[in-house]
Amino acid sequence: MKRLGVDVGGTFTDLVLWDDDGTITIHKTPSTNEDPSVGTMDGIKRLAQKAGVEPTSIEMFFHGTTVATNIVLEHNGDDVGMITTEGFRDILHIARKKRPLNYSNYQELPWQKWQLVPRRNRRTVPERIDASGAILTPLDEGAVRDEVRLLRERGVAAIAVAFLHAYRNPIHEQRVKAIIEEEFPDAFISLSSEVASQYREYERFSTTALNAFVGPKTSNYIARLVDKASAAGVSDDVHLMTSAGGLVTARSARETPVSLLTSGVVAGLIGGCAIGKASGYPSVITLDVGGTSADVGVAPDGRLRMKHLLDTQIGDYHAMVPMAEVDTIGAGGGSIASIDEGGMFHVGPRSAGAIPGPACFGRGGSDPTSTDAMVVLGWLREESFLSGSMTVQPALAEEAVRKHIAERLGSSLEKAAMGIFTVLAHSMTEAIGLHSVRKGYDPRDFSLVAEGGAGPLFAWHIAKQLGIPRIIVPTYPGITSAAGLLATDIRYEVPTTVWTSSEDADVELLAHEVERLSADAVAQLKRDGMPEEQISLERSVDCRYIGQGYELRVEAPDGEVDADWVKAVSEAFHELHGRMYSQRFDEKPVQLVNVRVTGVGAVPQIKLPRIAAGTVDASAALVTTTRALMWTDDTAEPEWTDTRVYSRELLQAGNEFTGPAIVEQFDSTTIVGIGQRATVDELGHIIIERSEA
Repeated sequence: MKRLGVDVGGTFTDLVLWDDDGTITIHKTPSTNEDPSVGTMDGIKRLAQKAGVEPTSIEMFFHGTTVATNIVLEHNGDDVGMITTEGFRDILHIARKKRPLNYSNYQELPWQKWQLVPRRNRRTVPERIDASGAILTPLDEGAVRDEVRLLRERGVAAIAVAFLHAYRNPIHEQRVKAIIEEEFPDAFISLSSEVASQYREYERFSTTALNAFVGPKTSNYIARLVDKASAAGVSDDVHLMTSAGGLVTARSARETPVSLLTSGVVAGLIGGCAIGKASGYPSVITLDVGGTSADVGVAPDGRLRMKHLLDTQIGDYHAMVPMAEVDTIGAGGGSIASIDEGGMFHVGPRSAGAIPGPACFGRGGSDPTSTDAMVVLGWLREESFLSGSMTVQPALAEEAVRKHIAERLGSSLEKAAMGIFTVLAHSMTEAIGLHSVRKGYDPRDFSLVAEGGAGPLFAWHIAKQLGIPRIIVPTYPGITSAAGLLATDIRYEVPTTVWTSSEDADVELLAHEVERLSADAVAQLKRDGMPEEQISLERSVDCRYIGQGYELRVEAPDGEVDADWVKAVSEAFHELHGRMYSQRFDEKPVQLVNVRVTGVGAVPQIKLPRIAAGTVDASAALVTTTRALMWTDDTAEPEWTDTRVYSRELLQAGNEFTGPAIVEQFDSTTIVGIGQRATVDELGHIIIERSEA
């Protein structure tokens, strides 16, 4: 079986073709941001040629995309109308009390400046359902028809429907959907009871509006990709990565595209977890540095952590969809260094992207980037980038760094380049600290998986700063996100709100809802053609102490839902609360707010191939020695040092070497710092250990 993973980033599109015989073929191509499907299909064609196979032989196609995320961040979604309960027109505008500036009466709130739904298009109709699901005011269908016709005349492309307490009883929303299909069949429809069936009106309304905002363009992109893949004979369907770390079919993704937010980002975390487990170090911190951004994730024991409801947002908008805890910052190989009018030194978040790209690419870019800085430092050689398929011009890199940074700061060229690197590395170090130390985890208990084209260039320094004992550099670090897609199962999460307490739990309600959600999850997987023997279920509960404002998600046991089940959930919450906040209150009752069931459709797992075994001596992989600027810590003066350069393709299992060293390969370059020792394991991963660890 041949499986294809495609991860579309802001700068490059990464592709990996996996054959069950152990053959792996990789390819990188510049992203076509105006229509990512163009670059994707061109990359698939070239990848197939490189592998010597026909595209028609590819049986499974897994895809991670930033299309939905970019629409939100760039504020270029479609015109949206909303139909909501009479009297609740301004929930999207009011939002929550939390403000960027708590005590300012004059601040311009971002979600009000860039409105998902303009007020004139937020229409209300008479209807009302209470918190128990009982109908207080019947739906006025005539008013609904009038409002749908008005929105159609105004030219909206999508309609969001969000009624009060629809998570308890969706009957009114479902009736409005039927009316829209009659009156405005071309509209993209987004129902809150289908997109975010949980309590919290503002977050539910915001998520429903976001789904409508990104819906038409994202749905059209998926349709184009599926059509092009089908025309090329690639697979029967395209499976897309969701923000929760699972795959869904193209059909499901087109219905709820809001679930694709942070799609490609999560794939890197999953790929890093698989690599850590295979190398014998399951607890990992992943550092995925691409051309535009850096993604940081923390996975204790190789398990994804889910974000708190308070943190599940994209840009300025709340999105109440399950999201794996991954943080993205504007720091990558294309991050531009600059000096502002006040003389402050900045690196990122502005990026040179793929076009024109860093100055050293010779494509017209003149701003200095972190890639240019590494060329100046001697870490990226002329013939090393993409195995020489892309020419690096050191003179252009030096000119950009000297003109825009060194001369303005009055420093040497070398110190300016070192400054660009360390400023960017500091941003990544802070992001990792935010998700580890401040969440109750010690970085010294983890291994750092260096991913992306630039991750292995930064990892040696970051591990030293945080005291992380080892770095794992995957065999193909530049395509780890694409490979992570191949290590992912099909997953559907179905939530509902229950509102009960461990002190007097409504066990009958809990058992009924778990059974109902389980049936829904299984039905979705079977609709995708998943056989029953490959289906399993996972349970979780959002819990909090009574009086708290937000919940923590804890795993719930299998088996019968009874008093013992509630007790086990409560104990899991006490333990998690103690880890997160250094306090637990075992004597207090636990409030069970939301129950979630995740249906998992197992996809055949890939088996990483072993590489040829060698000896401790790595000299056969040594290609040259170069002069590179190296240092041991932040206070030491950098020095031009004789640095060994190794070819990744020539390294064998068991090889060892010490830093300073550079390891070059098609999709990335790895730096081994002074005093660090590198060992190649049987899977071809480079394990770099710090001498102090």
